[in-house]
Amino acid sequence: MRETDILNYNTAVIDIGSNSVRLVIYRVEGRSIWPIFNEKVLAGLGRELKVTGSLHKGGMQESLVALRRFKAILESYDLKDVHVVATAAIREAVDGPDFVATILDTTGFEVRVLSGAEEAHYSAMGVKCGHLDAEGVVGDLGGSSLELVNLSYENEQGLRGITLPLGPFALGAPGPIDLEATYRTVRDRLEPLQGRFASKQFHAVGGAWRNLALIWMQKQNYPLQVIQQFDLPAREALSIARLIASQSPSSLEKLPGVSKRRLENIAYAALVMQGLIEVLHFETLCFSAFGLREGLLFEALEAPLRADDPLIAGCASLGHRLGINDDLGPALAQWATEFYNSIDEVLIERPAVRLIRAAAKLSDIGARLHPDHRADLACDQVLRAPIPGQNHQERVFLACTIYTRYSGDAYTKEPVLISRILGEDMLRQATQLGLLLRLGCDLSAKSAQLLSHAHIRKDERSLTLSAKSGWEDLLLGEQTRRRARALAQSLKLNLNIITY
Repeated sequence: MRETDILNYNTAVIDIGSNSVRLVIYRVEGRSIWPIFNEKVLAGLGRELKVTGSLHKGGMQESLVALRRFKAILESYDLKDVHVVATAAIREAVDGPDFVATILDTTGFEVRVLSGAEEAHYSAMGVKCGHLDAEGVVGDLGGSSLELVNLSYENEQGLRGITLPLGPFALGAPGPIDLEATYRTVRDRLEPLQGRFASKQFHAVGGAWRNLALIWMQKQNYPLQVIQQFDLPAREALSIARLIASQSPSSLEKLPGVSKRRLENIAYAALVMQGLIEVLHFETLCFSAFGLREGLLFEALEAPLRADDPLIAGCASLGHRLGINDDLGPALAQWATEFYNSIDEVLIERPAVRLIRAAAKLSDIGARLHPDHRADLACDQVLRAPIPGQNHQERVFLACTIYTRYSGDAYTKEPVLISRILGEDMLRQATQLGLLLRLGCDLSAKSAQLLSHAHIRKDERSLTLSAKSGWEDLLLGEQTRRRARALAQSLKLNLNIITY
């Protein structure tokens, strides 16, 4: 087996939860984990658990139908492995073991029933998969349970958390919500945890909470509806949670963004979010599209891969898939960094090093796109690509950088992205970096080897572009000079072209 085969493979996770049964097939490329097929059935296994202690009969039948279909789908893929896991409903139901045996007899799937601590651990690993330097508390809300993990408390056993019976089904869904009684239950469960889970930031995992974020986005006309690493001040999250919790089902149906499939449990999810904010005093909520399933796969990676920056790895993986020369990104990043090392940051602001590296890896992403629309298409792809490890401001920054790299102009297509997310200062940095990458790609004909013979730096009030003696022809192209002049003008510098 080739080394690339070891690092790049397909795998699958089947997650049998209290509310849904889901299959996700992933393409793992080094550190990057890309979903390539996703199907969910809302079986509602835990709908009657609080009352009967057993799994919902209709839900079991729906689950078996879904699992048989999933088995047929998986047989058509070349997979390294398949993970089949079950969470709170099967873990707690008196007939859970019998249903696991039925699944084995019917489909051949060997179901791993996760403990509450394991479920919490993998949810936290999922958050770290998408946001490596995440700090604070992770909360994963499922149909029957809430898992909490404080990311600061990692030991030799990993990230250890707790599970609480605060999922919608455990609180009374799908029945009508008793706001006072339910909220009292939530507070009573959370108040003893104030010491262990005190933190400024809360990472929200779970479909119901992602839906709450989407509702807020639509109510506020927020311009970038991407859930991963969407940060929301706690006061805003509290406002939308209180609104949702107080609405009747008929009123909820009329709200933009409310998933019809979540009407029966979203008010309960909102009430739990309200309790978490008010009892544990979080200041910011960061929503995660990564959770238990990604955590399972992330933990299986080798330690050096897990330590990689998910943004850099994701940009490299996307670029490689689109045919970008693997050597070009690092060469451009080094070239650009040498320039930024020559400047006085008081006069010219410098982007973060990881953003320079990420943008460089994406610098040829539009090579195979229509030349008349390359700037727009490449920009939109970067803006909404499922690459983790970036907050919304960083995402818009990279998109604006790539737009300028192809167009030569500052991004003006959606001004609201600038006014509400990026800011004018960051736009200026993105424009300058885009012009720098545009020059580097043109100067070298996108050859890392050729780029090594040319350098760019700031001297006094000049932008100096230089090439080694014998490589002067690199600097002679009319287009190259035009690119260099555009960058110099953006930096408010004179242009100086020399050999050495």
